Amino acid sequence: MNDDNTFRSFGKVFEEAYPVVCLPITANDEGIDNGVYFNNLCNKLNDLPFIKGSGNKFGKVLFYLTKIEGNETLENKGIARIQDEMIECEKRIVAEMMSKHLLTHDHYLIKDGSIQYKPMKTGDYKELARIRNNYRHVVGVSKRFNPNLMKDNKNQSSAGQIAKLPLFHRTPAFMWKPGEEWGNVNFAIWYVRIRDRRYTTTPYSGILKIEKMLMTGKEAENGLESDEIDMITANIINERNPVCYGNDARWANHLYPVYMTECYCKSRFKSDISFINLF
Repeated sequence: MNDDNTFRSFGKVFEEAYPVVCLPITANDEGIDNGVYFNNLCNKLNDLPFIKGSGNKFGKVLFYLTKIEGNETLENKGIARIQDEMIECEKRIVAEMMSKHLLTHDHYLIKDGSIQYKPMKTGDYKELARIRNNYRHVVGVSKRFNPNLMKDNKNQSSAGQIAKLPLFHRTPAFMWKPGEEWGNVNFAIWYVRIRDRRYTTTPYSGILKIEKMLMTGKEAENGLESDEIDMITANIINERNPVCYGNDARWANHLYPVYMTECYCKSRFKSDISFINLF
């Protein structure tokens, strides 16, 4: 942030991308440690001539448990395991940026989606309380959200208040306390309208949910200062244009730099056909 209270880009790109394969844990029929087995399997895959010849290299072979509960499917369990790997990758990048002093009061990071990470059983960043300081200058911005989760002082849903927000107005910030099982990390959450209701199709089109982890004991007790909330909100509003009319059904909820980053990341993906043809 500079004298005019606007954030500036630091012009650096951190990218961590690698193909993975996710298999059921029953693929390990040798009775050895799962970490060792699937790491060795990854090495064997990368040594195959047709993998080498394609110029590709697998970063990891992941595994998931095959016990099914409720409406779970094996496919969804595999997808969830890959998503967990993506979250760990995300946390590593934030930690690296923090270690290089790239996240400061002048340079905030917008995280596309929630920063309310679910508890992890494994990984270097499984305990949110221990990595909380990395997120001192990180803001989570969600295009989709459940408006009924937030309650007012009378314990009534704030959904109506959120839907009726005038253009460029925000709600008060709510204190969100997920509880001990989430590492006793509290959040400030508020909503802001970045598109005029006249040009949107649903009550919540054009509204963003904004999250900020609370760092100090004072913040955890009293919440964020209004000045900081207003500063973050104003900068979010400044990032709304230009938009992507016609290119995405969620255009009204897009921030332009987030949209462009999504497009860049998707352009780096291999198509389903290309990936399957590796085998």
